[in-house]
Amino acid sequence: MIKYHNPEGEVGVEAVPYNLATVIRGANTINIGFLANGFPDSENFLNALNEAMQELEPGIEVHSYNKGNASIPAGDEILGDIQGNCNAVVAAYGH
Repeated sequence: MIKYHNPEGEVGVEAVPYNLATVIRGANTINIGFLANGFPDSENFLNALNEAMQELEPGIEVHSYNKGNASIPAGDEILGDIQGNCNAVVAAYGH
């Protein structure tokens, strides 16, 4: 007789829904930050995404950021600029 073992463990942290959102479609003007993590092509991916989003919604004003090192959190200067200038942020990871 063959017995199968499911290697999935139980989740030890309660799932909390992510409720932050912003409306982009139909906005006359919206400021969106694009945060690259510093991996190669993360900026290229965000640039392509930005172009595609602007075709759908020309009112997007873009703010580009690159934290430059994927192994560290975004610094206070970048986070402050994002908080002060952006309605929403798209963060991307590339390899």
